[in-house]
Amino acid sequence: MKRISIQGSIGSFHDIAAHLYFEGEQIQIICCATFEQVFENIKRDPTVIGMVAIENTIAGSLLHNYELLRNSGTTVVGEHKLHIQHSICCLPEDDWDSISEVHSHPVALMQCRDFLANHPTLKAVEAEDTAGAAEYIKSNGCRGWAAICNSSAAKLYGMKVLEDHIEDNKHNFTRFLVISNPCKADFLRSLEVSNKSSMVFSLPHEEGSLSKVLTILSFYNINLTKIQSLPVIGHEWEYLFYVDVTYDNLTRYRQSIDAIIPLTKELKILGEYQDGKQTNI
Repeated sequence: MKRISIQGSIGSFHDIAAHLYFEGEQIQIICCATFEQVFENIKRDPTVIGMVAIENTIAGSLLHNYELLRNSGTTVVGEHKLHIQHSICCLPEDDWDSISEVHSHPVALMQCRDFLANHPTLKAVEAEDTAGAAEYIKSNGCRGWAAICNSSAAKLYGMKVLEDHIEDNKHNFTRFLVISNPCKADFLRSLEVSNKSSMVFSLPHEEGSLSKVLTILSFYNINLTKIQSLPVIGHEWEYLFYVDVTYDNLTRYRQSIDAIIPLTKELKILGEYQDGKQTNI
């Protein structure tokens, strides 16, 4: 049985993504309050696998998770892209006319901004997790409180769904990375079928330094799918570049990496894996 460490509660989007990625397999979910705890679990027990959100099509990148990934010593072995759908739910004895607060993760609240604007009497309150908010309201009998979470989480905790699909943008997807101790990576993915890579590097503060790297990747037919820059703390105007690429020839990809190493500083491959499936729930 695989043990999967996630940020959030049972029924959260991390939980849903983990079950979809490992569909048909027996898994045990380890719930954590923070992403730091997810990485700490893997460090403490190398057999633990992590499922970590890294970007959302509405909210953008989770910048802190990039830093955690780079510093953790873990490697990316897979990914999953999950369609995010939100509902508002409350205790069975409550209804629209009795709720005054709505609790959820800050990103979920942001993704339902238009809905909340149309219900100005509802006070938005930030929580650690979407499903966790529903669990807390149910277990503590918080009359007058509502939660924003997926409808499956609402049903799991015996909450009443007042309205489903309340997210502002229906094209709302979150990309989750599957991470593990490098010693376990070969058991979780085959390099022969990999067609995607995540890497991070810095560049000398010289004119055209990034352009040279991108030109080489293009020459080897490597497709750049994402680039995210973060400042190097303590070094003014220097940046780390987190880059995702896809490829259809493993040999050409590795040749391209060899070619850009002399142009970069501290290049680190964060993971080589298969481009993930995109699923609706």
